[in-house]
Amino acid sequence: MTMPTDTSARILEQLADALIFADAEGRITGWNAAATALFGHDADEAMGQSLDLIIPERLRAAHWRGYQAAIDSGKTRLSGKPTLTKAIHKDGSNRYVEMTFALVLDAAGQPIGSVAVARDATERVERERQARAPTDSQ
Repeated sequence: MTMPTDTSARILEQLADALIFADAEGRITGWNAAATALFGHDADEAMGQSLDLIIPERLRAAHWRGYQAAIDSGKTRLSGKPTLTKAIHKDGSNRYVEMTFALVLDAAGQPIGSVAVARDATERVERERQARAPTDSQ
């Protein structure tokens, strides 16, 4: 699909789901309004920061192993399939987010970064957890 750059930029900015682009080193270089709503950081705060900004500390080592493996191999482990994970909001609270990931390749087919599309799944996860919880009725 090809469209004028200004239209592409408007679509990405106004997308209902959070869109985050990080370069090959994991620095955020793309952040839309839905990412601000989901994670609490304005674009100005997020741009240039490490993805650690939204990754819980206990998940960082595994994230960076996977990120580097994807950049090195040119392939993601999930191949575009959504995954449920935790993320950190600016206020320090944890959120469950459903994310899809894809590598972004240059004209020569080499990875230049990764794009993620995310949506808040916290309410759904909590509802499912409550539905599975044992009841106190005897």
